[in-house]
Amino acid sequence: MFNEWFGLLFAIINFTLVLAMYRLFGKTGLFVWIGFSTVMANLQVVKTVEMFGLTATLGNAMYGTAFLVTDILNEKYGKEEAKKAVWLGFFTLLSMTLIMQMVLLFKPHETDFAQEALSTLFSILPRIAAGSLAAYLVSQFTDVYIFTYLKKKFPKDGQFWIRNNGSTMFSQLLDTLVFTSIAFLGVFPMEDWIQIFITTYLLKFIVAILDTPFGYIAKRFPVKD
Repeated sequence: MFNEWFGLLFAIINFTLVLAMYRLFGKTGLFVWIGFSTVMANLQVVKTVEMFGLTATLGNAMYGTAFLVTDILNEKYGKEEAKKAVWLGFFTLLSMTLIMQMVLLFKPHETDFAQEALSTLFSILPRIAAGSLAAYLVSQFTDVYIFTYLKKKFPKDGQFWIRNNGSTMFSQLLDTLVFTSIAFLGVFPMEDWIQIFITTYLLKFIVAILDTPFGYIAKRFPVKD
């Protein structure tokens, strides 16, 4: 049960750091976190672990913080600021992917020890890279628009959990569907693809529930740029 309990602690630390960035640096801190989280989540996803008896990849907690950040921005600064954050995250992820592929093309010196490790982390198959970028863009914009819609339907402060969970859980479902379809559909047997899809979404579902209290804490922070 180490991975399960440590995973819970890991998620709490991730969300706590989001609050710290917001408290210390205001809206700027949230924009910085968006770029940071998109890069970190795509590095973590290469590590495979076992949780609840199922094979899973890391990155779900860090990726979940990006949805929390766009929900905070939408809640306190409006839809346009949330959309700006989505584009920032997408461009950061695209830039990282492009630059690191170019880095791998440099011929290493005979004394170099990093090429193999870098290749392991950044030699992403084009199909997986495309799946990650497409899933991020589709799901994040879906999250922004659903949150905005729910904000009109459930505008009270006490109803933030509806806006947060309703938008995040649906957009994470869409994210999982888009990514696993582009990256794995046709590569693995249908039964394996279904297991990957279900496992990935269940972990994201748990993370989405965990982020709600942190959203309420962020609402109490003073609005500052």
